[in-house]
Amino acid sequence: MIMLRVIFVIYSSSVRGSRERRVIMEGDRQRERDRERIAPGFNVEREPLKDTEAALVSELIKNSRRSDRELAKAIGVSQPTVGRMIRKLEKEGVVNEYTMIPDFRKLGYNLCALIFLKLKDLPPEGVETVRKAVKESLSQSHFVILSLERGIGLSRDAVMICLYKDYASYAEHKKVIREFPFINTSDVDSFLIDLNDEVHYRYLTFTSVAKDLLRSTAKNE
Repeated sequence: MIMLRVIFVIYSSSVRGSRERRVIMEGDRQRERDRERIAPGFNVEREPLKDTEAALVSELIKNSRRSDRELAKAIGVSQPTVGRMIRKLEKEGVVNEYTMIPDFRKLGYNLCALIFLKLKDLPPEGVETVRKAVKESLSQSHFVILSLERGIGLSRDAVMICLYKDYASYAEHKKVIREFPFINTSDVDSFLIDLNDEVHYRYLTFTSVAKDLLRSTAKNE
């Protein structure tokens, strides 16, 4: 009798272990499919900006309020050349908009959230359906959504970056997100940032992009 119990326990453990391995293997296969879907975009080769174009974009990132004359002086070209370059960069989508970075706290926003989402399994043609639904939802949303992009990592498919004036607004938005028909409601996770925290490691800035543009240009010389 004791021997039968031992055999049963060993058999049960073996079955559970086999099931767990199958689950892990299926998870690994899904992550590999995700990598195959996303990874090609990591290595897309684009025609590099010319040195003067990179210098101009760098100056615009640092301060886009300057006149063409001031920009021309900063990068060492003529004012008409700057005008032509800016129109070219705008047409090609290198420059999408001119804006500034405010102190969000002074505008009343006290909380920033990174919200990680897991989409339901969809056929290939379902991706376009989701994209259209998201576009319509964002156009009607009263929440401040800085960015929403798909990707891979942390067993999630997408990340949303948002600003809120208080926790109640965040909780309300999270409830709305869970009602979106293409999202697994049990797989919605957040990383919350208290904008009023006394400790800040680095405020939002694009100056590092401006510096990197110039470094990349110097390497290509």
